[in-house]
Amino acid sequence: MQELIDKTKATISCWVDSWGVDGVYVAYSGGKDSEVLAHIVRSIYPEIPLVFSNTGLEYPEIVKHVRYHENVTEIRPELPFHKVVEKYGWPVVSKTASMAVSRYRNTKREDQRQYRLHGKVIDNKKYTSGTIPKKWQFLCDAPFKISEQCCNHLKKKPFLKYEKETGRKPMIGIMKSDSELRRRDISRRGCNVYDAKHPQSRPLAQWTEEDVYIYIKKNDVKICDIYRKGYDRTGCMFCMFGLNQEVKHTGSNRFQKMQKTHPKHYYYCINKLGAGEVLDFLEVDYK
Repeated sequence: MQELIDKTKATISCWVDSWGVDGVYVAYSGGKDSEVLAHIVRSIYPEIPLVFSNTGLEYPEIVKHVRYHENVTEIRPELPFHKVVEKYGWPVVSKTASMAVSRYRNTKREDQRQYRLHGKVIDNKKYTSGTIPKKWQFLCDAPFKISEQCCNHLKKKPFLKYEKETGRKPMIGIMKSDSELRRRDISRRGCNVYDAKHPQSRPLAQWTEEDVYIYIKKNDVKICDIYRKGYDRTGCMFCMFGLNQEVKHTGSNRFQKMQKTHPKHYYYCINKLGAGEVLDFLEVDYK
C-alpha cells in the first residue's frame, strides 16, 4: 500500500510541477474513489481546489458530503437530465453499447448499420470496435431513444467550461479496474496525459477497489453516508449503465435500493420521467 501511495504522490507531483499549483484541480464526485484522490492530493497540496459537477442527479447525501469540504467549486450543466433524455435518449447498459445503438439508429448509411450489427472483414481480419453486442441488438427496436450523451452534457461539458475559464487541468480518480474501456485507455496513454486535446491526470490508475477501502480504513477517511445504505457505487441516481453488474455484486440494483432509501426520487424517475418503461423493455426488475 505504501509503495502504491508513493507512486500516486509522484504522479500528482509531476502533474503539479507541469502546470503549477494554480493550474490544476481535482475532479471531485463525492464518491469513495475521488475522496481518496482528494485526500492524497491535499496531503501534499492542501490549496488545490475540488471541483464538483452537480448534475441534478446526485444523491442528496453526496451533495451534503461534498459541501462538508472546504475550497470546493460547484459547477452545473446547461442541459438538465430530462432534456438530455428527451433530445438524445436514455443511457442504458453501458456507454459503448448506448453509443453503438445510437449510431445504428441515426445513420442513413446502410453499410454503417450493417457494421454496427456485424462488424466487417478487411484483409481477412475482422473489425468489431463500436459494434452492438448480440445480446443487446434488440435495443435497436426500442420504443424510446438511446444514447451515451448523458455523461457528455451533465459532466464533461461543465468541466471543460470550467477548464476553459480557469486554465486548470484535472486530476481524475479513475482506475484501470473500473472497466475494460478504461483499462485499455490507461494502458495506452498512461497516468499523466499531456499530449491530448484536454490533458488529464489519473493518479489512481493502478489502484483497485480493495486498495481504496484499505486506504480509507487505514487513514480514517470520511466517506459519504450513502455507502451505509447499501450502495457500493454512487454516480447519477437515474443512470442505467451497469445495472446487470450491480445485481451480480450486491443482489439488487440502484433502482431497487432507491425505492427503499429515496422513494420520492424513485417515484419521479420511474413514473414521471418514464424510466419504468425503459426498464420494462430491458427486462430489469426495479421493484
